[in-house]
Amino acid sequence: MILNSHGGNNWKAIVRELGLLFPEMFLCVTNWFKLGSESGVFELPGDHADEMETSLILHLTPELVLPREDWGSGKEFKNNIKAFSEGWAWTERPWSKISDDTGVGDPSKATAEKGQVFFNMVCAKMGQLLVDIAEADINTLYD
Repeated sequence: MILNSHGGNNWKAIVRELGLLFPEMFLCVTNWFKLGSESGVFELPGDHADEMETSLILHLTPELVLPREDWGSGKEFKNNIKAFSEGWAWTERPWSKISDDTGVGDPSKATAEKGQVFFNMVCAKMGQLLVDIAEADINTLYD
């Protein structure tokens, strides 16, 4: 079973609980969206409706993207509680309160072409992960 995770660490608790319920099942989590910062495709890091996400949507379903002139800057308002701003504590962020346009990251350099390159890279990496898991002896994963 592969879970995709975006934000928070609740997935760790879910995987641990499922591992107790199904000890013979191999469980893992992917954070495919983190590949964006490693891909070399994107210039502007962000978190939501940024260059990466906007590029992906421009490639996959461009009809869902507002016209470029309506895109916001993606400026994020920081939480006033220090622990959350430092990143070692987490809470749900209501998008309408953390930015003027619900984006957290500048989408201005997003293109459908970048989205296609990144989408193909993610698909190839996820496909290879599935092959590696299928071919692995789960009982001898560690040296």
